Order: sequence, then structure tokens, then C-alpha cells
Amino acid sequence: MQYDIIIVGAGPGGIFSAYELTKQNPELKIAVFEAGHSLEKRHCPIDGDKVKSCIGCKSCSIMSGFGGAGAFSDGKYNITNDFGGTLHEYIGKKQAVELMEYVDDINMKFGGEGTKMYSTAGTSFKKTCLQNKLKLLDASVRHLGTDINFVVLEHLYDWMKERIEFRFDSPVDSIELTEGGYLVKSGGQAYSCEKCIVSVGRSGSKWMEKICGELDIPTKSNRVDIGVRVELPAVIFSHLTDELYESKIVYRTEKFEDNVRTFCMNPYGIVVNENTNGIVTVNGHSFDSPEKRTDNTNFALLVAKHFSEPFKDSNGYGESIARLSNMLGGGVIVQRFGDLVRGRRSNGKRIEEGLVTPTLAATPGDLSLVLPKRILDGIIEMIYALDKIAPGTANDDTLLYGVEVKFYNMEVELDEHLECRHRGMYIIGDGSGVTHSLSHASASGVYVARHILEG
Repeated sequence: MQYDIIIVGAGPGGIFSAYELTKQNPELKIAVFEAGHSLEKRHCPIDGDKVKSCIGCKSCSIMSGFGGAGAFSDGKYNITNDFGGTLHEYIGKKQAVELMEYVDDINMKFGGEGTKMYSTAGTSFKKTCLQNKLKLLDASVRHLGTDINFVVLEHLYDWMKERIEFRFDSPVDSIELTEGGYLVKSGGQAYSCEKCIVSVGRSGSKWMEKICGELDIPTKSNRVDIGVRVELPAVIFSHLTDELYESKIVYRTEKFEDNVRTFCMNPYGIVVNENTNGIVTVNGHSFDSPEKRTDNTNFALLVAKHFSEPFKDSNGYGESIARLSNMLGGGVIVQRFGDLVRGRRSNGKRIEEGLVTPTLAATPGDLSLVLPKRILDGIIEMIYALDKIAPGTANDDTLLYGVEVKFYNMEVELDEHLECRHRGMYIIGDGSGVTHSLSHASASGVYVARHILEG
């Protein structure tokens, strides 16, 4: 079957490239191949009462399917070049921000109206952070919430499904070069197209590595972020979250001069499991609806690890640490901060008697048996630093869940149009190693769509 454009992956990058292409040129024949399920069929067995741990579904509904890994995320769209990827290095800072703002306008049009936009502009917390050896990064943050984010995706799909051919549960086996474009093979069938947009996200990292090897597309190793998810009473961070919602704070450790940063802050939210290639890690969600709020706030503390020659497998390093956590805890491990600094394993009794009620049923344990000392020392330093601007962060009963790992695809060699060495093939979103966020991935999709339309 012949198409003008085939898009591999229905995450943010794939969705917004498909949307922009169809909006600007309804005559284009476009197919979107997605390894996961359609939105209405994405249900994780752990969400019920019967299944308590990951059962290794063939297609993980948390990480794959329409909306990608972001479908059940907190729905935060950070409009900034300070974090979220390096898209601005390819297309310029001004255009990157304009595209993120354009994506925000679309989200408002498709169900996000009424949600709040937060901003660090003019906040006094910048000074407070600097006075305590912390740096607050600049950003405007649209918080959709897990619930409204799902509604936006529903409305986008309803608009696109009559205009674009979506093929769910259809993993792509290979992509081959042809004289007139590309041959995309899936489920024993071959589909041809003039142009191909690849947007497979973090969960498609191993697949992307395979495709780049087969098509001789140069890549280089990216970083991996390793750390824990912190859960504490929401009131401790309320002075920050009520004004900023998401505060991206960076601390440079005294001992090793490593950067530790807060990531994915979820006021009044919940801690959840996440499955990446069969490895169970931890993440966090929060909701826009007041009825779904909890008394806790959670956020990640992550240390970025870059590797030089000869080691190239940064994701493999992160996987090995996560597998160790799974081996010791049967999944995610939880530990009280007070137990960690005293060098003892947490148990169910001490957690139950603590001031923080866990929102995730994790195994009490000892994170010092899992995380490398350098990373753990940095996290402990960061918690004491945050305690100066949010007193109570370093309380004994603060909970640490481990491990949290952010796997990034190796960085694919691309030009200023996000086009690889083969003309007509574009690699976008988190699968390219260029973007690391919903907003940047979505913007990259719009950018590539416009470039194709101009051609």
C-alpha cells in the first residue's frame, strides 16, 4: 500500500506531526503505525485491585499506545529552552519557544481550556534558591493533569481518526530504503511511502538503535538520569508549588561537583510504577480535579551520568541498577530518609508509624544496596539543601522510592531539519535523543511537518 507519509509512533511527536500535516494539507495520505493500543484500550493491570505487580504485558499500556508514555503522565508542558531537550540547538531558541506555545494553543483548543499556566517570571524564589546554593530554572508550565491530558488526547484522536489511517498494535519490523522513498514492514506486510517520520519515544530506544544500525545512521551515546522519587506532605512544598507548580531546581554537590536536580514535581499527587522494557521503575502523577488530590507531593531527584569512551551503553548502566532494585524488592523499593542516613533498612512498621502515608505499595528496603555511593551521596546532599528552602524536606519520615531512571535514546545524527543522512527520513521526539519532554517532542513534530509541507 502506498502513502505519502508514514509516521512510526503515536506519541507526542507523531501526533503533532500528523495533526499539522493534515490540518495544512488534508489531501495527504498519511498512516500512523503504533506498537501499542488505541487510547481507549490502554489499561494497566496494576491499576486494579487484583494485580499488585507488573506482569510483563506484551505491549505495556503505560509506556506504549496513542499518546505515548505521556498519556498517563502528569500532563506538564514546560515552555522553556532551559530543560526538556536540545531542540533549540537545531532550530533556534526563538522558534523552539514559538512552537511550544503553538502546541499549548492546540491543547487548549482540544480540551485543556481552563487549566492554569504557571511561570517563574518575577518569582522571589530565584533569590531564595541562589542564597542556598540552588538554581531555579526558568520556565512557563501548563499543568493539564493526568485527567485533562487524557481528555485532550481523546479529542485530538477524534479529530484525526477520520482524516488519518491509524494502525494500532502494529509494531514496525523494519524500514528499508527504496528508489522512491521507504518501505515500512509491519506484521508481514510492506507499505511504501515517499517520506517517513520516526517518533518512537523512550520505550522504542532499543528498536531505534536497531534501525540506525541497519540503515547506517550515525549515533552517539546520550546520558542516563538515575535517582529516587521523594514523597512528603504537600504542605512542605506548598509555598513553591502553589506559585510555580513545577520547580526545576539544580544543586551542585560539594563532594563530587555533580549536578542533582528536581524533576517531574506532582503536588497533591501519587507515586506510580513504570515499566520500561520489562524493568519496573518509579514515576509520579497528579490530577487537575480536586477530588483526586492526595495530601502528598512527590518529585524525582536525579543525577545525570555521562560516559566517555570506551563505554557507550548509558541505558544499559541504568538498566542494571534498576534490575538490582527489582531483584531485591520485587519491584520498587521504599525507604524513610531517616533510615537511609542511619544506615538501616526500612520496615513496614516504621513506615506505617511515620508522618507520610505512601501512595504506592512498594517494598520497604535499603536503597544503599542499590544505588552507587556517589549518586546516593549527591541525593542526600540535595535533600539537605532543599530543606533550607522547604523546611521539613529532610524529615526522618520523608519517603524515598527507588529507583527512578530516565532512559534517553542515543542521540541520532540529524541536520537542522531533524532529517537524518537519508533524505526524506525524519527522526523526532524522545526517540531521536534530541527531546526529553512532552512540549519539546510535540514541537519537534510540528517543526518537521512544516518543513515537509514547505518542500
